[in-house]
Amino acid sequence: MITPMEFLMWTKGPMFQLALTVFALGLLVRLVEIFVLGRAHNYAVPRGNAVVGGLRTMYKRFHTDAGTFKAAPFDVVVGIIWHVGFIVALLLFIPHVELIKSTLGIGWPALPNPVVDAITAITLLGLLAALVHRLLHPVKRFLSTPEDYAIWAVTFLPLVTGYLAYHRVINPYPLGLGLHILSAEIFLIVLPFTKLTHIFTAWVARYYNGATFARKGVQS
Repeated sequence: MITPMEFLMWTKGPMFQLALTVFALGLLVRLVEIFVLGRAHNYAVPRGNAVVGGLRTMYKRFHTDAGTFKAAPFDVVVGIIWHVGFIVALLLFIPHVELIKSTLGIGWPALPNPVVDAITAITLLGLLAALVHRLLHPVKRFLSTPEDYAIWAVTFLPLVTGYLAYHRVINPYPLGLGLHILSAEIFLIVLPFTKLTHIFTAWVARYYNGATFARKGVQS
């Protein structure tokens, strides 16, 4: 029977390498699919700068306007909370920064662990609130697919297992840490093949739309 330490070493070794490989290849395939599709050449005289329009749309879509907030305040507030919290936990937690530095050779300043811990707790509450709202809202519940709930689960699990591991709730500790690492690896493996790909492709789509409208002289 595998021991907790052996399980931890498996997640940090072979499974980690497998997850990174599947993530990198899967994301590469998805991006190639987007760019090789191409588009018909537009022979019309441009009425605006496509590059400026694309960048402007990327910037504007990054912010939430008053109309969107008024139409769906819960979605906006909770969405911002858990998206920002997830990014903070992923990129500004000291062990994560050290892992990225050892893997990619680049690093940056991290936040104190207690700060990231508090933000993670708030993020978990935001994700739970989003799930309850989806289940109780008749339209969202009707439109939700099994993939939507699977995406929620693979997003929630790395956070909750990391939170539990940080607080030493799961014993022995190597088991808790191994579960956290495994859940993060599942997230990486699933990302290129689900709607989670929008983390990367949304920027491409926004730039393309903005560039297209700008070339036609339309402000987007």
